[in-house]
Amino acid sequence: MEFQVQRDVLSEAVAWVVRGLTNRPPVPVLAGVRLVADPAGTLTLSAFDYEVSGEVTVEADVVTGGEALVLGRLLSEISRSLPDKPVRIQQDGGKLQVTCGSSRFALLEMPLADYPSLPTSPEASGTVDGALFTKAVAQVSVAADRSDALPILTGVHVEFDGERITMLATDRYRMARRDLTWTPRDPSAHHVALVPSRTLSDTAKSLGAVGSVDIALGDEAGGKGLIGFAAGQRHSTTRLLDGEYPKVSSIFPTTSDVDAVMETGALVEAIKRVSLVAERTTPVRLRFTPGSVAIEAGTGDDAQASEAVECTLDGDEIDVAFNPGFLLDGLGALGTPFARMSFTQPGKPALLTGQAEADGEADDAFSYVIMPVRFPGA
Repeated sequence: MEFQVQRDVLSEAVAWVVRGLTNRPPVPVLAGVRLVADPAGTLTLSAFDYEVSGEVTVEADVVTGGEALVLGRLLSEISRSLPDKPVRIQQDGGKLQVTCGSSRFALLEMPLADYPSLPTSPEASGTVDGALFTKAVAQVSVAADRSDALPILTGVHVEFDGERITMLATDRYRMARRDLTWTPRDPSAHHVALVPSRTLSDTAKSLGAVGSVDIALGDEAGGKGLIGFAAGQRHSTTRLLDGEYPKVSSIFPTTSDVDAVMETGALVEAIKRVSLVAERTTPVRLRFTPGSVAIEAGTGDDAQASEAVECTLDGDEIDVAFNPGFLLDGLGALGTPFARMSFTQPGKPALLTGQAEADGEADDAFSYVIMPVRFPGA
């Protein structure tokens, strides 16, 4: 095997396929990236660790076709550090010689016979706008559990029902839901997938900028328990999480007794400043009165801070406290100039939505529910 490829093309391709590889694979060969040079003028790179697969095809000047398996992260680091010149790669006695300008590297090949076969290329069940998909995943994934205490909560519950996709995530303390549309191949089809949040986020970020994203479900993804994504010449599959996701949809409030609308940026900055005097999990208190919301942190002999932000209040005055990190996550995910907080009672979950104008309607495509906490001394 011998071929030449542009440095940036190689670097970007290798970085994309190794993004999902674990640092400590159960079998050494799973740390590898397979390179397949086609005399037709293409180079295909792929990686697979039984959980996530990635494959990308790029143009290359192929002198001799063939395939090789080398350490993925090492190849990624090398290709990223090479000078901006064409890269020539060729096999030579069990090693892969990488030459770029005066830089030369020799990578030991790994046994191809021990490398597992990738899942079959997924067949699209439907298509979604890439930018919309990326934004939706980023919005809901902030609420997914980051610990392994309950593995099922580390996933994003994705339901495909006709032309609508509904994403849900929760870590028991907050919940996020995002509705968006897609173009299914079969409008009557219904699928449910529990996708690892971290993998879904990485996939959405890397594919969304390409344009539209094809999504493959069920048998069309290459087998039961898989979901597939494709955009351009990039293809990826992910193994789904097992288990039944908790039925959290009913927790999202459908009515409210109190609604408060604030400028999102001003509220975020105020919470950040006030929470400087609080420990990471110490709550901040929000006192909603006509015209303003007072944000407070710290009590007794501890450091204290307070700040007021303009607010339009519809309903009775209300006093409630939240984990500042969870509240900032929700506000940061809105992506709208104004934020609306809706309440029923001080001890009940609060609903956070966004809106384009101060006196406009709430955009319920994305909603974030956060559980209040007890404020010390209250």
